[in-house]
Amino acid sequence: MKKPNDKLPPALAKVPTGIQGLDDLTAGGLPKGRPTLLCGAAGCGKTLLAMEFLVRGAVEYGEPGVFVAFEEGIADLEKNFASLGHDLKELVAKKHLSLESIHVERSEIEETGEYDLEGLFIRLGQAIDAIGARRVVLDTVETLFSGLSNTIILRAELRRLFRWLKDKGVTAIITGERGEQSLTRYGLEEYVADCVILLDNRIEGQMSTRRLRIVKYRGSTHGTNEYPFLIDAGGISILPITSIALKHEASTERVSSGIARLDAMMGGKGYYRGSTVLISGTAGSGKTSVAAQFAHAAAARGERCLWFAFEESSSQIMRNMRSVGIDLEPAVRRGTLAFHAVRPTICGLEMHLVTIHKLVRQFKPRIVIIDPITNFSAIGSDEDVKAMLTRLIDYFKMQQITAVFISLNSGGDSAESPDNAVSSLTDTWLLLRDLQIGAERNRALYLLKSRGMAHSNQVREFLLTDRGVELQDVYVGPSGALLTGTARVTLELEEQAQALVREQESAGKERELERKREAMEAQIAVLRAEYEVERAGAAKLMEQDRMRNTLLAGNRTDMARRREAAGGRAGKTPKQRQGAKR
Repeated sequence: MKKPNDKLPPALAKVPTGIQGLDDLTAGGLPKGRPTLLCGAAGCGKTLLAMEFLVRGAVEYGEPGVFVAFEEGIADLEKNFASLGHDLKELVAKKHLSLESIHVERSEIEETGEYDLEGLFIRLGQAIDAIGARRVVLDTVETLFSGLSNTIILRAELRRLFRWLKDKGVTAIITGERGEQSLTRYGLEEYVADCVILLDNRIEGQMSTRRLRIVKYRGSTHGTNEYPFLIDAGGISILPITSIALKHEASTERVSSGIARLDAMMGGKGYYRGSTVLISGTAGSGKTSVAAQFAHAAAARGERCLWFAFEESSSQIMRNMRSVGIDLEPAVRRGTLAFHAVRPTICGLEMHLVTIHKLVRQFKPRIVIIDPITNFSAIGSDEDVKAMLTRLIDYFKMQQITAVFISLNSGGDSAESPDNAVSSLTDTWLLLRDLQIGAERNRALYLLKSRGMAHSNQVREFLLTDRGVELQDVYVGPSGALLTGTARVTLELEEQAQALVREQESAGKERELERKREAMEAQIAVLRAEYEVERAGAAKLMEQDRMRNTLLAGNRTDMARRREAAGGRAGKTPKQRQGAKR
């Protein structure tokens, strides 16, 4: 058991290829200073990959390279690679690249015990020294031995060739044609190379798909599966699809769907950023319109949206959306919305996967719409389609891209089961259905699920108006069923009529109460007048009583005074009266 302070052996030195995806698969590039065998059938891309290894090495990493062709001339190489944007003449003039064409005639080869490649070593050594090359390509090695049948001589010369390249310290790619029962035509090269890469151009269902597999890589870990790759004007792009792990971050940011009432059904905030939204429904149910509303809202926020259309052209989509009040053309002119419209049968599932990855890397969108995903079933089995969509979902989540998948349902009783069976992988699922009530059909929206948020369980009717998608209020009939279309309008009119009747009844009651109030106030006024009259009469009587009492009291006092005066005169004697007179 090693101790913690024991030194680990140095890691294998590698040279980056600069080819999109290949450095990921090889954990850094090809083995530095060692030969790599690149084998495959004609037309699978061996020469292009090898030349791109040299060009990118010279341009991006400052490592000059030598390309030795045994089948094509230099003029043909320059023309062929000019179509891919590589100006080989300019690189040669700057001594970043050296092109050598060695034509070997079968009649010139004599199989003897002394046969060797010394002449090739001399010429190749001069080319390497002339520009200080660090990378070398030999295309293709079988041409050197097309006239040899002695495997002993062949194996010995190949060992010498690889050993000579190692001694020169160059990183080499040697291409070879694939054999019928082995990786190469002679079944020998893979035993003497440090790294073996197999290219394949496979035809399935009348569609061609190029794949790459690393057969072996001495001293290094590497991807072991088959990986599709794309050849276009930008060169080779390889997608390491099976190595994606569930390590993406779950965002809490919310983005509006562009439909206010739909946002309200999801707590008033919309979808989660980086989530996957599935919009499924039968034909004509409004799936593309709902997705277009989301794209329009994203463009209004200044976010980029990439739309993959597999049924309609971009012009047709924009024309159709204008009829419902969603004008996408200004966003296209501003560069915030881009369409990629092709038929799904143009290539296989792997090529679609690689193309989507490539365009996403180039355009850097925040929103991606795929319309519809069910069209992929025409070019692959249900299992293959689900595997592809699973890889796409994982990739979008890693990039924090909000993805909208549109799925066409076949209808019937199983309308809630999307034909692609990816509903369990998505975060939000909107189901659009046509409801037939009476003699008409209307559209309804179901929010079947929305992970990580409280969401409504109501079934909502929605209309495609000249202002876009609009969700209607919920109207439920006596049976509890959702009312849509004419039935909803009829119920609205009935409710308005009932409200008018109630308003009129209320107004009548108010008028009746007003009349009663006025009558009551009139009665109160009469009673108050009668009261005032009676009060005035009572006051008059009381005043009369007071005056009478006062008068009576005065009379009694006067009478008493008079009685006292009369009584005094009657009690005196005559003598007293006579003296009084004196």
